[in-house]
Amino acid sequence: MNGKPRFVTSLFLAAALTSSVLGMACGGHRYYRVYDPYYSDYHVWNDNEVVFYHRWAGENHRDSDRDFRKLRPEEQKEYWTWRHTHSDHDHH
Repeated sequence: MNGKPRFVTSLFLAAALTSSVLGMACGGHRYYRVYDPYYSDYHVWNDNEVVFYHRWAGENHRDSDRDFRKLRPEEQKEYWTWRHTHSDHDHH
């Protein structure tokens, strides 16, 4: 009888550790689609788009760590206007 509660506790601990490790492994890739209402198209917000966003932020003296979705609509419009003039071929 003493082994059963210990087994259940160990099982819960293993499940918690497993979910924690899986959460860390998936934490770096948060891709989502963003609708650009000014150009009526979608962009996949992935590592590539983040590079462009950081470049735009640097050129325009903005905080590159600020989540794009939290920018004011005017700032988002500025970004999309800039982004459409800087294609993936300009990426370096």
